[in-house]
Amino acid sequence: RGGACARSGGKMASTAAGKQRIPKVAKVKNKAPAEVQITAEQLLREAKERELELLPPPPQQKITDVEELNDYKLRKRKTFEDNIRKNRTVISNWIKYAQWEESLKEIQRARSIYERALDVDYRNVTLWLKYAEMEMKNRQVNHARNIWDRAITTLPRVNQFWYKYTYMEEMLGNVAGSRQVFERWMEWQPEEQAWHSYINFELRYKEVDRARSIYERYILFRALAVLVLVHPDVKNWIKYARFEEKHSYFAHARKVYERAVEFFGEEHMDEHLYVAFAKFEENQKEFERVRVIYKYALDRIPKQDAQNLFKNYTIFEKKFGDRRGIEDIIVSKRRFQYEEEVKANPHNYDAWFDYLRLVESDTDAETVREVYERAIANVPPIQEKRHWKRYIYLWINYALYEELEAKASKRTRQVYQACLELLPHKKFTFAKMWLLYAQFEIRQKNLPLARRALGTSIGKCPKNKLFKGYIELELQLREFDRCRKLYEKFLEFAPENCTSWIKFAELETILGDIDRARAIYELAIGQPRLDMPEVLWKSYIDFEIEQEEYEKTRNLYRRLLQRTQHVKVWISLAQFELSVGREERLPRCRQIYEEANKAMRSCEEKEERVMLLESWRSFEDEFGTDATKERIDKLMPEKIKKRRKLQAEDGSDAGWEEYYDYIFPEDTANQPNLKLLAMAKLWKKQQQESEAAAMDPDKDIDESQS
Repeated sequence: RGGACARSGGKMASTAAGKQRIPKVAKVKNKAPAEVQITAEQLLREAKERELELLPPPPQQKITDVEELNDYKLRKRKTFEDNIRKNRTVISNWIKYAQWEESLKEIQRARSIYERALDVDYRNVTLWLKYAEMEMKNRQVNHARNIWDRAITTLPRVNQFWYKYTYMEEMLGNVAGSRQVFERWMEWQPEEQAWHSYINFELRYKEVDRARSIYERYILFRALAVLVLVHPDVKNWIKYARFEEKHSYFAHARKVYERAVEFFGEEHMDEHLYVAFAKFEENQKEFERVRVIYKYALDRIPKQDAQNLFKNYTIFEKKFGDRRGIEDIIVSKRRFQYEEEVKANPHNYDAWFDYLRLVESDTDAETVREVYERAIANVPPIQEKRHWKRYIYLWINYALYEELEAKASKRTRQVYQACLELLPHKKFTFAKMWLLYAQFEIRQKNLPLARRALGTSIGKCPKNKLFKGYIELELQLREFDRCRKLYEKFLEFAPENCTSWIKFAELETILGDIDRARAIYELAIGQPRLDMPEVLWKSYIDFEIEQEEYEKTRNLYRRLLQRTQHVKVWISLAQFELSVGREERLPRCRQIYEEANKAMRSCEEKEERVMLLESWRSFEDEFGTDATKERIDKLMPEKIKKRRKLQAEDGSDAGWEEYYDYIFPEDTANQPNLKLLAMAKLWKKQQQESEAAAMDPDKDIDESQS
């Protein structure tokens, strides 16, 4: 201690002796606010997370008398009430308060707290559960029943309440009360597990008849749900049948399976149901029944949906089938040969065609169907149309066999439907299959199904051929309104198809609706993209000519000439004017040729201009005067031979090529170089003639004498 005082004294003396140093204030150069601002709330939160301020635990308080206990209770209750008053919606504060009162055996107070909490939020599931558990722990059975009853009445869709309530009654030995609760629960049509809980409850007390009646109610309820949702579910029927089988009620089990088959029918057939039915009969040693069930299902369920069924049927036949019956399929050496071929390469469709042709000639219908089923089961592995073109004829031949040979219209329909379900319509389709199916339904006098099939086809995979076939069908039936709708759909699908526009307009023309036909043509020529616009314009012009609307026809020609200056359009317009006019037809026609000639001067294709002048000269030869004929002769071009240099693809020279060119007099007058070239050619020609005369003077004497 003395040393410390000495050191401090020496330090003070040295400080006093020297100059007193004042610390420098740091200068802040950048007084701008920081990019990341820290709030006081963040500082407090980080301090709490890092536990910078560790508070010591509260001291343990020992209560020695009643007054201290009452004082402690008063303070705790005041704390709980303050917390509740601050935020009434925090249910955890209510539960802690009630549990604290329960720990003090203050059941009445805890009950009061729970009731107050339920007034605040009666939808809180945890609150009801804690309340009921408190009553059960304190053996307040009637109070617990009252709470569970109120809970399931208030919130009937909370399954946990029902499970707890029934379990409590069962633990108390009140089987009748538990059953009554289950019955109330079933009135709300709960989920599947609730029904099975009720059934298991009855089975625990050996009430098989009651369990059966519950199953009956359950499958009827599920049946109604299936009809509403259109979503078949066979597992409940299978569970019911296995329940009967487990309790040795085999007749009841068979009846359940039969009812299930009848209920689902042929529209919602499920392979799992038939597999379970067949295994049940197999356990009962009813092998013929098993075989009938498998065949019935395989005949009606599409092949792609019955893989498991076919697998189980194959296993059954290997276990219990007759070898002689299997070998009866082979009727000749050729048949065995075909079997080997299709086994070696199942996708060799030509071998299947030959095999089927042999089978159809000398076997029964069932064997033929079996071979067809095997053939169509070999679906091409690649979803490309070129791989399916041969395969699709297996289905077509199958359907034709069922219709023409077996006279089985239902099976024919199933074949068509199975084929159409198999095709990957999003990638490609076969229009002939849809059309054949529709024609089959028409032969069966079932027009709605035919229309439905064609409507489905143009909805799933629209094609030009499908639209044309559907429209042709409705035309044969004289359903013109349907034809109009189909044409509208067709043109929405393919607005560039000029043929469909023309056919639609022709239909309206036949029906006498000229304005509608004209409107269709107007829509057609207004399309931004057309596959054959020249055919469409020609049809529209012919339509107006047929209606003797000559002014509209002229307007059409002018509109067409605004789009294209093709020589055939000009010639067609001139011929139209020549055919419809009387006195003024010749001047109009000549005027059109004049316009065309002026318009074609800038055309690069000189052959088209020559074609125009040839047509004009034909017109003048028939209807013109000498002056007009002379004028058109002056307009005719001169045909000359020229040479041009060719180049290969790599840019090298490929020699010279001769070609013919046309020189028009009008162009020559405008270009002096061409006139000079013509004079040079004439001079060269005269020179050649004079040289020839000098070489053969006798020829000149003979010619002069002649």
